[in-house]
Amino acid sequence: MTITFEWRGAFGNTEVNALHAEGFQHPPLDDDWWAQVNRHSLGWVCARQDGAAAGREAAGLGALAGFVNVAWDGGVHAFLLDTLVTARHRRHGVATRLVAIATQEARAAGCEWLHVDFEDHLRGFYLDACGFAPTNAGLIAL
Repeated sequence: MTITFEWRGAFGNTEVNALHAEGFQHPPLDDDWWAQVNRHSLGWVCARQDGAAAGREAAGLGALAGFVNVAWDGGVHAFLLDTLVTARHRRHGVATRLVAIATQEARAAGCEWLHVDFEDHLRGFYLDACGFAPTNAGLIAL
């Protein structure tokens, strides 16, 4: 299985909605991801399985295997959102590579901080595998 990664890669809303539904275990939505990331994000990373292996040679793109959105404040703070990998591609380093590329690109854009929040079961992934440091934070559910 060959996975390719692309900063600000092309994607279709349907495939990101399907990936989001799988990752967060909800029915697929009809969100306009393309407009959202182009309006509010520093960038995003797409991971794709090799087109031939994914059976998508005609489209020129392999199946979307993973995605992460890098939102930002327009200055020095960037934020990881929606780190997602298909069940089939989990535990193969895809998410770790998505985050590494997002980190590299945020740094290259002049960001000084990359933030992420996560549920407790993802603590080892973000802190150990990706190198984030624990910090105090606050949250208000709206």
